[in-house]
Amino acid sequence: MTALLTFTVLVLVAIAIWQMTKIFELSQTKTERSQIANDSDNKNNGYLLFAFLIFIYGITIFSFAKYYKMLLPEAASEHGGDYDQLMWVSFAIIFFVQTITQALLHYFGYKYRGEKGKKALFFADNDRLEFIWTIIPVIVLAGLILWGLYTWTNIMDINEDDDPLIVELYAQQFNWTARYGGDDNVLGEANVRLIDIANANVLGIDESDPNAEDDIIVKELHLPVGRKVNFKMRSQDVLHSAYMPHFRAQMNCVPGMVTQFSFTPTITTEEMRLNPDVVDKVKRTNAIRAQKGDDPWEFDYILLCNKICGKSHYNMQMKIIVETEEEFNAWLAEQQTFKASVMVDETETETEEQTASTEEVADVESEETASEE
Repeated sequence: MTALLTFTVLVLVAIAIWQMTKIFELSQTKTERSQIANDSDNKNNGYLLFAFLIFIYGITIFSFAKYYKMLLPEAASEHGGDYDQLMWVSFAIIFFVQTITQALLHYFGYKYRGEKGKKALFFADNDRLEFIWTIIPVIVLAGLILWGLYTWTNIMDINEDDDPLIVELYAQQFNWTARYGGDDNVLGEANVRLIDIANANVLGIDESDPNAEDDIIVKELHLPVGRKVNFKMRSQDVLHSAYMPHFRAQMNCVPGMVTQFSFTPTITTEEMRLNPDVVDKVKRTNAIRAQKGDDPWEFDYILLCNKICGKSHYNMQMKIIVETEEEFNAWLAEQQTFKASVMVDETETETEEQTASTEEVADVESEETASEE
């Protein structure tokens, strides 16, 4: 209600100022009120063009200086360096072209402003100029596109030649679940039609598939540094997007199909926490949190959803820990397998039911024998 009242007051103040301006203009009887721009108007507009040029250059420089620290730290994946290089080269080209074209636009707008008695020189066409401003963008854009395709091809080289770790990322509103292939590093078959909430089979894993028995299901993603990871991604409900910004990795999770992405982590969580950019960010963040009375924050890699998938989309995230191969293996050994956590329940239930049935039969037989005697 307060916001609406404030907005209403501002609108009324603006209307009042506009009306006062009109009254002031009408009171100036000697003022020329022609709707046709004269030399003075054109000259003033030319100066305003230069003022606006200085403004956009100034705000650009200010934005780089002020918000550069908001950028991500160095890439923590093997392909991240190529990704960042392509991005920065694109930024440099765009910034250079924007600087030159905006300067020419505003300069020519001033130089060739309208003046009384001056007639504009008009060219119906100019083959040389048209060739120059066509061929240069073609060459530059073709180079960027070819470079981008080459980089994309390298990044999307998903194969199992290097004995990669196989991990499934399962998306659903509004959380992530990770599944490892276990000792054989092979994921069991899964389908949403096999989901059995009552039996805690929330991923729809095929319990008849032998490869599923040693699968490991977790809510915290652990990755070994220096080892390639092949991600298999599924979605249970709507379109999600697995976004791991520090690894420069993103792939859509599409209902009804499996999408893939692969990368090799190169920096452990502990090492990244010592990165000067990260240390500075943690310091700034905790200063703000302290003012609000919140607990201190510690840097962690994170998996986010980068598609607006519903009302709790902002909270759909999972912690990622990158550690040494030894630490990863030790952590993995502590996790329960799918067979131990889900399939064993069914086995025990069936055994218990069979035992109870056998006991009931024995009781009935004993009662019949006693009655006969």
